[in-house]
Amino acid sequence: MKSFNSRRARAIMVVVATGSLVLTGCSENKGGSTGKDSKKDQAEASQQSKAVVYADAAASTGPAAEVPGAKPGGTVEVYQEAGLSHLDPGQIYVSDGGQVANLLYRGLTNFSEDGKGGTSVVGDIATDSGKSSDGGKTWTYTLKDGVKDQNGNVITSADIRHTIERQYAAFIFDGPTYLQTWLSGPKYRDALKDGGFGSKHLPANVLDTPDPKTVVFHFDVPRPDLPQTLAMPGYSVVPAKTDTKAKYDKAPVSTGPYKIAEYKAGKAMKLVKNTNWDPKTDSVRHQYVDGWNFDFGVTESTQTSRLIADQGATKNAIQLTGSVESTQIQDVVGNAAVNKRTIKGYQPYVMSLNFNLDRVKNKAVREAVTYGVNSKSLIAGEGGVYGGDVAPNLFAPTLPGYEPTYDPYGRLKMPQGNIAKAKELLKDVPAAEKKLVFAYSNSEAGQKRKVAIEDALSKIGITVVAKEVDSASYYEQIGKLKNPYDIYISGWGQDWPSPATVVTPIYDGDQVADGAPNYSHINDPEVQKLIKKALTQEPTEAAATWREAHHYILEKVLPGAPLWYTKQLQLYGSNIGGARYSTESSYIDVTRLFLKS
Repeated sequence: MKSFNSRRARAIMVVVATGSLVLTGCSENKGGSTGKDSKKDQAEASQQSKAVVYADAAASTGPAAEVPGAKPGGTVEVYQEAGLSHLDPGQIYVSDGGQVANLLYRGLTNFSEDGKGGTSVVGDIATDSGKSSDGGKTWTYTLKDGVKDQNGNVITSADIRHTIERQYAAFIFDGPTYLQTWLSGPKYRDALKDGGFGSKHLPANVLDTPDPKTVVFHFDVPRPDLPQTLAMPGYSVVPAKTDTKAKYDKAPVSTGPYKIAEYKAGKAMKLVKNTNWDPKTDSVRHQYVDGWNFDFGVTESTQTSRLIADQGATKNAIQLTGSVESTQIQDVVGNAAVNKRTIKGYQPYVMSLNFNLDRVKNKAVREAVTYGVNSKSLIAGEGGVYGGDVAPNLFAPTLPGYEPTYDPYGRLKMPQGNIAKAKELLKDVPAAEKKLVFAYSNSEAGQKRKVAIEDALSKIGITVVAKEVDSASYYEQIGKLKNPYDIYISGWGQDWPSPATVVTPIYDGDQVADGAPNYSHINDPEVQKLIKKALTQEPTEAAATWREAHHYILEKVLPGAPLWYTKQLQLYGSNIGGARYSTESSYIDVTRLFLKS
């Protein structure tokens, strides 16, 4: 939700065959025109879904290139509305956790950006992005010297093995599952029930650690996307010596440039420098500021008004994953001095209204809701043209294979909803099936969405029973298989530039499980067949299969109604230096910030 400088003497261009939150829009902040021309924005976003570079050792060697004008010292203030649902890396699969993870944790690989829209995968604690053999079925990683955790313990291959194996444990339920399923199949938990905490480990012909510096992955089919998969925050290193299992979520150990000094869940968090982080081993991150103060519970409207005023400590503040509040957008973009302090870009997310297929079984109801929802009013609540564009389908403009004219439900022609068509579909539907329980987040944005959904669906004859869900655990609650809701809004962006990271996580029947992002619980044999086919094909062949799967899912199954494509508009204080839009995270790039004075 997920969905995220390259210095190199030699690199390999990789056209992604099986495709987080990457390559989405503008890079350096230049006060651009995002929001004024939707077609132009989408065209630019599509052009930036280009091949990712798999970088070599030269590009993976630290320290990271200096940010022009950077100075050491000071503390960045961070405003965030919702608290963090998880701090355990294995549980991180949403954007706020991903932002924090880049300050606290390191993995085998990481994404590196050149500031011009180009992204590469570099070795993070590994010496490079990985070496493949056996036609891409085997991948070997060598660990860098001098990488330690916050306690001074050297990271070894045993820690990497432990990091992978703990993902099999029952207490890990919210993170990515790509690697586990690739290694051990869809029922991967059965392969290692104790998650590696006992005496049993994955066999050497699956995951091998022949010495303290070497990690070898063995797959049954080629896995060309492994370097990008390992760059996900969910696969960041958890040192074996200090793993406290489920309790690790409350007090994790850092391997990145900062560590946790204080944490009050849902209220505040303070990060300070990790003195055991060595910049010579890190080609991506910096450690310019002394620390970070996170203030949770600050609404987007308060964040925006504070940052517009730009007084006192707010001059040192940023929005983490929040955006400029919709009613204050003109106060920002209409003031040249304030607008200079924004980052703008197209995000990879498609916001959709998910149907719980275990509860909303009548396709006529799903079709009626899809025709009836009002994308125009929902986007107005997000900030209008600066907040998003109408989504005619389930693929974002940032995704390879995006079809801008594919619009089976007429969303582009009638973004406010086709009330007559929806009423016609509901004509013979029993009254009991026209009552839907709608889960919504108790954030400001969630409240606006609730009003828009209630208004639109009431006009077509649907009774909406709205149920408020705490924003910090929203995705956890709708991710439960036995959740008591019929419909709920979710957003998904590619984990890397390929339809595989959209279709597989959220529409694959093998991913129907508690905590998995298949929020609609879709389990269709034809979809399964097309997924398996695409994953074994070359990129050009796979593109056609993914397109066929997309059309089938949207027209024949309809697990969710596409609503809007998201854009980003964030504001930061006048004393923040190094700010730019991250095409990998689709938020402000936290790896390079400093204070000007």
